[in-house]
Amino acid sequence: MSDIDDISNRPHEEVEDETMQGAEEDEGEDVEMPPAMDDSSEEESEDEEEARKIREGFIVDEDDDEDEEDEDAEKERKKRQKRRKKRHHREEDEQLEEDDLELLEENTGASFRRNRLTRLRRGRDSESPPAASSSRRKAMVESSDEDLDNDDGRQRGAGIAGLWDDDRRGDDDDEGDMDTDSFIEYSDEEEAAGNEESREERRREKKQDAERRKRARRVRPELAGIDANAWDEIHDVFGDGHEYDWALAGDEDMDQDEEAYKPEMRYQDVFEPTEIRKRMLTEDDDLIRVRDIPERMQLATSSLSQSSSLLLHAPMTEDDLSEAAMWIIQRLPPKKNALFFAEGGQYFHLSHHLVLAVTFVLRSLFIEEYEVPYIWVHKRDYISNFDRETKDRVELLSLPDLWTILHFGYKYRSLLERRKTLSTFYERLQIQDDYFEHDIMPKVDGVEVVADATDWLSMKYKNGKPDAGIELHFHDDEEVQPDKKHKTPSRVSAYELAKKSIVAKLAKGFGVEAQQVVQNFMTASHLHDIEDPELSPLAFADQFVDPDPSRAPSAEQLLDRARLILATELGKDPLLRNAIRKKFKDEALISVEPTERGITKIDEHHPYFNFKYLHRKPIKQMLETAQFLHILAAEADHLVTVSIYLPPAAFGNFEKQLTDAICSDNFNESAKTWNAERTRVVQEVLEQHLIPVAVKWTREYLREEVEDNLAHKCGEELRKRVDVAPYMSRGTAGDGENAPSVLAMSWGRGDPHKDAITMTFLDEAGRMREHTKIDNLHDGEMLDEFFDLLKRRKPDVVAIGGFSIATLKLTHRVKELLKGNPDDAWNNQQAFNIPVVYVKDDIARIYQHSKRSTDEFPAIPPIAKYCVGLGRYIQSPLNEFAALGSDISAITFSDEDQHLISKEKLYSALERVLVDVTNKVGVNINRAVADEYYQHLLPFVCGLGPRKAQAMVKKIVALGGNLNNREQFIKGGVLTTKIFFNASAFLRIVQERENPEFKYQADDETAPDPLDSTRIHLEDYELARKMAIDALEWDEEDITGAHPSWVVNELMSDRDKERKLAELNLDDFAVSLYEANQEDKRHTLGMIRDELLSPFKDDRPPYKLPTGWEVITMLSGETDKSLSVGVIVSASIQRLNNQVVNVKLDSGIEGVISSDYVSDMPGNPREYLKKGQTVVGIVIERKFDWENDTFHVDLSSREKELKDGDIEFRRVRRDEYWNYPLAEKDQELTERRKRRQNDQTRRIIKHPNFQNLNSSQAENYLKNQQRGDVVIRPSSKGSDHLAVTWKVDDDLYQHIDVTEMGTDPTGQGQTVEGKLYVDAQHVYADLDELIVNHVQAMARKVEELMAHEKYKGDQRTNYNFLAANPAKSMYGFTLNRKRPGHFNLCFLANKKAMVQTWPVRVAPEAYYLFDAQAAGVPELCDAFKVRHAAAATQAAAGGGKTPYASGLRTPGRPLGGATPGHMSVRQPAPHGRTPNPYGHGGPMQPSGYGGPPPPGTYGFQTPSHLPPSSTSHPPMPPGGMPPRPPPMAMHQGANAWGAGNGAAGW
Repeated sequence: MSDIDDISNRPHEEVEDETMQGAEEDEGEDVEMPPAMDDSSEEESEDEEEARKIREGFIVDEDDDEDEEDEDAEKERKKRQKRRKKRHHREEDEQLEEDDLELLEENTGASFRRNRLTRLRRGRDSESPPAASSSRRKAMVESSDEDLDNDDGRQRGAGIAGLWDDDRRGDDDDEGDMDTDSFIEYSDEEEAAGNEESREERRREKKQDAERRKRARRVRPELAGIDANAWDEIHDVFGDGHEYDWALAGDEDMDQDEEAYKPEMRYQDVFEPTEIRKRMLTEDDDLIRVRDIPERMQLATSSLSQSSSLLLHAPMTEDDLSEAAMWIIQRLPPKKNALFFAEGGQYFHLSHHLVLAVTFVLRSLFIEEYEVPYIWVHKRDYISNFDRETKDRVELLSLPDLWTILHFGYKYRSLLERRKTLSTFYERLQIQDDYFEHDIMPKVDGVEVVADATDWLSMKYKNGKPDAGIELHFHDDEEVQPDKKHKTPSRVSAYELAKKSIVAKLAKGFGVEAQQVVQNFMTASHLHDIEDPELSPLAFADQFVDPDPSRAPSAEQLLDRARLILATELGKDPLLRNAIRKKFKDEALISVEPTERGITKIDEHHPYFNFKYLHRKPIKQMLETAQFLHILAAEADHLVTVSIYLPPAAFGNFEKQLTDAICSDNFNESAKTWNAERTRVVQEVLEQHLIPVAVKWTREYLREEVEDNLAHKCGEELRKRVDVAPYMSRGTAGDGENAPSVLAMSWGRGDPHKDAITMTFLDEAGRMREHTKIDNLHDGEMLDEFFDLLKRRKPDVVAIGGFSIATLKLTHRVKELLKGNPDDAWNNQQAFNIPVVYVKDDIARIYQHSKRSTDEFPAIPPIAKYCVGLGRYIQSPLNEFAALGSDISAITFSDEDQHLISKEKLYSALERVLVDVTNKVGVNINRAVADEYYQHLLPFVCGLGPRKAQAMVKKIVALGGNLNNREQFIKGGVLTTKIFFNASAFLRIVQERENPEFKYQADDETAPDPLDSTRIHLEDYELARKMAIDALEWDEEDITGAHPSWVVNELMSDRDKERKLAELNLDDFAVSLYEANQEDKRHTLGMIRDELLSPFKDDRPPYKLPTGWEVITMLSGETDKSLSVGVIVSASIQRLNNQVVNVKLDSGIEGVISSDYVSDMPGNPREYLKKGQTVVGIVIERKFDWENDTFHVDLSSREKELKDGDIEFRRVRRDEYWNYPLAEKDQELTERRKRRQNDQTRRIIKHPNFQNLNSSQAENYLKNQQRGDVVIRPSSKGSDHLAVTWKVDDDLYQHIDVTEMGTDPTGQGQTVEGKLYVDAQHVYADLDELIVNHVQAMARKVEELMAHEKYKGDQRTNYNFLAANPAKSMYGFTLNRKRPGHFNLCFLANKKAMVQTWPVRVAPEAYYLFDAQAAGVPELCDAFKVRHAAAATQAAAGGGKTPYASGLRTPGRPLGGATPGHMSVRQPAPHGRTPNPYGHGGPMQPSGYGGPPPPGTYGFQTPSHLPPSSTSHPPMPPGGMPPRPPPMAMHQGANAWGAGNGAAGW
């Protein structure tokens, strides 16, 4: 046991045991008083007690034993004082628990009694044993001393009600450190009941034992070899060690004070929260463990999930059941409704009985808190109909129906909580809304409607509600951490603005309110008349227009806002939203279209091809398959777009109904115009509100339904594997317990040079008894060891598994040896009649590397653990799956779809199957306590779970590790009441039938009961005993004084019991029981008879061996589909001769190519094939021979078979709803694009810098090169163009379009023959001249500028530099990364100005700042200063305006022009062309930005965002000063460039 278990054991056991004794009180349930009984006086009660003690021998003579009584009284007084002290300390220590319980009461509505746990008992109707019926079970009441003591005369077997009549909860101990001391608290007046003398005896023994331990810890010198005289001398010399106690007294007091104030150490303070959660030791786990509610009913998710948490909810009441039953019946499977509620249905006459059955199930699940297996096995009479006249039985509800009712019951309980919260919200608004109360609330039948109603209330009464801070919270909402930040301003919607304005009055002109329209729509009639104003809509709106035209919206705008008000109110209406959702649910269609990426990526072999062009498929046809989940996955990958919509007819019908509800019936002109406006309102409602809401809901609804169906299918696949009996060979028979002994063998990967054969033997209980390894099964010594193991262990079956196809050879060899092949050299060995079978190994593969296997078998290798997993699986698939825990999700139940389901839903579906089958089989509780492997079944027993099963096992171990009968579950405090009723009949206690003393153990509470070894519930024991008496034809007098179940034991031992039980008329017996007790017991009687014949008989179908293809898939990974005939595979040649070629596929499967199928040309295969060569072949036949354990495929490698390929075999099937026109159109476009690419020839030029690359490839090629390196490549503009890409800086490349004059018109020329034009000013004779005089010249210019002190790196760094010197006039250069080959000159005129940017272009011959040409960087700086000074002077003289190009921003682009060279491959050029930074129109056209500025233009700058002016700019004045720019281009006042600043600061 780990440290954390040691620390946590004691407090948990105390909490569990205390709550076991008072669990019913914890639940806060009402207590029903027992029938009235005559009260005896206190003296009479005492006399009875004394008489009982005398009978038992405790009191002999009062006169002689008076001193002993005084001593007992003194002990009782001290005991009461000690209890009061403990209770006082507990009340102080548990104040936090009190707060927790108050919080639970507030959130759940249940009451939790605190500070006092008292015994509970069953009320009894009479002295005689009651009939075994649920109606006879009375509620429990708190017991007083008299009640607990007055238990004499209770007979053994008085029924289940008698279990709570005696003292069975344990004893109070006198020692303060005893755990059992705090189990039960009593008030000052109360005393514990039971046998006081025996308890006192136990207290004395424990006290004496404690004293002995204390004395043992004391120093005994005689044990150390020192005699008494020597010890006296030592004492005289050294003293006794207490001489200086006076000096240490102060320190001890301080230590005690520190110890008193030191907080108590808890395991939560020591261990990680994840470790605590993993071991289920959190506070929530404690609460789940001790509450008297089935564990699975307390969890929000499956108990298999590692993230399962406590579920707190408001309880369902009896008043909710009728409505809940009708709500759930509507959601039962359509077949069920058709049988019971459709006219002419087969069971239409039983519809009322079905309603009663559903109501009973809901009551049992959510009020009485019984789990599904209990209802299915022990309450089947209430969910089936027994006709007492015709004796016909009809099953009203099946087991899947019960799980469905539970599923929808959870949803309805959540809906109830939300409805109550909505009602509370409405009441807190303190308003009266008849429409909400009478129309909306009665139709709130889903959580979506609750959300819509909440939004509707918030919208309508947002400004008028008294409490604007109301928030709705539900138990299953995610917790939101409080945000301590300041609240941000809330956004006001256009509806709210319009509602607060004069438009609200205008909206009333429509003559009808939104809720009246909805009522008209729901009733399909004009329940409310629509009034038409006399004026037309525009004339009516003119009345509300503000007289000030400068600020007033027009009449059209006001009318738009009025429509907005009405459309919003209609779109938010819960009833209208619910109507459109139902319309979509019944009639919606779905279409899928591929995106540009999806067109190319989803080919005919892609799994998404099935729905690539899905068109107008009804959503009802998508509920049973996983197609919609695949569609959502493809949409998430941006491969398809999904459209959900109504068919035109359905949409038109809905629109017409809504239009009829809002339009008036008048025919005048005013009515027509207003109806036109109302029709526009309907369109806005549908387009902006209803349709988007319905589409979103439909997607979620489809996803939920498909996930649920898919999870259910995975669960059914699991059921096929676990709902089978253990493998039974000849000589073994099962009664639910027995399993075969197994010898599990594996050859691993089957390599004879590396892998040995591992053998593991497991006994019938799954315990590994022996494991060994042998190298082979051919050597004599190895065979001797193998046969010796078989003789010693005598296994019932040999199970074989492995990781390669070579396992088939091992199986064949083992079968040969076991049959005793006479041709074998070892034929003198005996033949073993032992079956050899393959076993599915998916669980064994997980187990061999799991922590569980390491804990169980730390010393054996993984392959031996794998064999253990094989053997255990064939013994009990159910136990193996149950032991997986959360790893069960790693098992594949649906190859293509399982990954699409959320894990929580998958866990829930799989857990239900494990619960069903586990309770169908039952669990031997005593074996489970002793066997940790078998113990994995306990969490799936009805009422239990991982936490409760763990606590139950600990308590049984504390009681001695073994139970004799089921009554000990209650008397020993092992189970609480509800858990006992749920679980007891599924926990088997195996009894010995041949017990001669059993008859005389009537008063022995630990005596075994043969009924405890059956599925019969304790509440039906009396029926079973009555049936046994009738079958044996005995009388009641025959069993007087004997154990009540002795007659059952006699019947079960009778060899003729089957005939005797068959003679009983159970139908008449069931009728008589109903007439006497008004209870249906027909099914229960049948179950009792079956159990008396064969207790816990395993009715599961026999073990199913894996099929041939399942074995092949397990060993090789190949499937029926991957090796289907016609599929092309690759293989390597192993051997070859003149007749055949033996090959091996990649999966290890052997193949054969006969000489006729090797090649189209005749000849010897050795001439053109060799060993080890890889060949491609097509599968032409698959050959199984399971008698000899062989499998191979016949292949053909002839060209005539291979040329057609296997496309037809691998192609994914199209959905029947296929959009053929769109698919053909996209196919044509794709083929046209491919043809264009194929027709386009790529020119090749003989030059060291030429590379046949595109733009992105060129950039990748230059990524690791130096600045200035260049690549010449083909151009997409044609064969007369070349593209030149050179590296400007890291991740910055300039692409230059070069036109070649006089090139070869065919485009096949490999040399440059004509001149190369970059633009009119840059023409070169060949590529070398272009590289040296153009590209490298520009690269030098770039290097020169980047090396200058004014170069500041990137834009942000330059801005930071300028901002760091706000008092100075600063400037600097940065690279323009949006326009490769350009720089930005950024400057700050003064501290009041903003940072401004001017462009600098790099040309081979110079830098260009607008029109100014600068040969070097110093000249460029001078040109900037001169230009800026002139611009500032001119601006000051012209009225203080900032000159053009020195304002807040760089001037924008004019229409029709762009800065050349601004693109790189990261911004693809239009039409795939390489941008030319030097020219726009062709090789001979001058560029406005590529060469020197043309004369007569204003500067050389980034083009303006304004359209070009028709007026030409004035000529340049003398001195090179630019003219004053137009006023529209000015952005900043003169203050930014005031006198005194000028250019002096530069």
